[in-house]
Amino acid sequence: MMKLLARFVFWITGWKVAGSFPAGLKKAVMIAIPHTSNWDLLYARAAFYIMEVPVRFTIKKEVMVGPLGWLIKGLGGMAIDRKRMAGRSKQTYTEAMIDLLQKSDEMVMMVTPEGTRSYAKRWKSGFYHVALGAEVPIVIGFLDYKNKRAGVGPVIYPNGNMDEQIEEMKAFGRTVEGKYPDQGIR
Repeated sequence: MMKLLARFVFWITGWKVAGSFPAGLKKAVMIAIPHTSNWDLLYARAAFYIMEVPVRFTIKKEVMVGPLGWLIKGLGGMAIDRKRMAGRSKQTYTEAMIDLLQKSDEMVMMVTPEGTRSYAKRWKSGFYHVALGAEVPIVIGFLDYKNKRAGVGPVIYPNGNMDEQIEEMKAFGRTVEGKYPDQGIR
């Protein structure tokens, strides 16, 4: 049902799917770039329904209540419970996401590395630490509003050289244009 609805959304808006998700890849962190608009979730989610990529994203458990919570869950949202761990403070988002990936047989966790829809000179690095800690690759998901394309780009295997690899991801991100280009990757 959702794939059919996603195809309708792409047909009516003129969007196309580009690239494909790597065959046989069961677990990954997917970064969604560039993130410049609230519309990004609609087009990204539609593209991944069409491509049959089981994308999930995380959100604070406090938001996942009532009708809004049901909608978010239906779109692939997963509640993060930053529970207290024995003898420690609350679990970090990064630790919780690593734990989710390690406990799953199949999961693609979508993250927006900018952490905002506005221009971000420096990306938040949690996604990289999650991929490194869970020993999974980083797949680049992209939206190109200029050409109305949504899809999958390169796959990066974290090697610990975070700054260099993030720059590689940003270089790809500069080849596509967000809804608001001035807020995108520079």
